[in-house]
Amino acid sequence: MSEQQAAIYVHDPVWRHLRDEAEAIAKREPTLAGLAHEMVLDQQTLEDALAERIASRLTDAALPATHIRNAFRDALDDDPALAEVFRVDMVAVLDRDPACERLIEPFLYFKGFHAITAHRLAHSLWNRGRRDLALMIQSRTSAAMQVDIHPAVPMGRGIFMDHATGVVIGATAKIGDDVSMLQGVTLGGTGKDKGDRHPKIASGVLLGAGAKVLGNFEIGACSRVAAGSVVLSAVPPNVTVAGVPARIVGKAGCSEPSRSMDQIIADLGQS
Repeated sequence: MSEQQAAIYVHDPVWRHLRDEAEAIAKREPTLAGLAHEMVLDQQTLEDALAERIASRLTDAALPATHIRNAFRDALDDDPALAEVFRVDMVAVLDRDPACERLIEPFLYFKGFHAITAHRLAHSLWNRGRRDLALMIQSRTSAAMQVDIHPAVPMGRGIFMDHATGVVIGATAKIGDDVSMLQGVTLGGTGKDKGDRHPKIASGVLLGAGAKVLGNFEIGACSRVAAGSVVLSAVPPNVTVAGVPARIVGKAGCSEPSRSMDQIIADLGQS
């Protein structure tokens, strides 16, 4: 480890844990030692490592890895706060996914985290007027990870997509902080009208597997949308909605549904 790497290792706890876990993989599983070195141990910073990992997932003949790495560096130069957002997203997976025991797992293996990170890159490109490259990143993310999020969509910090397959989010949607969603979630419109036409998801919301939220309205903070529900109108804060079409069936059941990840509709009288 170089002096620069050592200094970063000491002052960046997320990077420190990631490197330690990568070293353990390299020792325990020789088959993956090359991956651990290429993606983590040979990188200078967490940002470099993320750029390398996302590039490895998205690159093809039309989109060389070098272009993706350079786009990451440009995004971080334009908005240094992205560095902290990447860390918050990674820790959110460890906090909310009972199948996740180490930070290295979302970094190396979980396409939900990869898709969110790739989207943040595409969103940065979109906001800086590089819309064709943003759409190319979206296209490659959709093909590689089965997650389709328009690059215009702003996302808060601490977003968690569990399993992620089949998530679709339309161009005028907005997502607040600490939102969790499972596979098959759609945040869509109701037809071919242009303009502001997609849902706004406030902070702390939990969207269950297969939930469809269709139209330009808000899902209120810290609410739950039950699995398989179809939501066609605004949802107040701190409630649970379920059904087709969805209706309020009780309170949210806890103060932060997106963190508890409790999807069972029971004891709804409790706040």
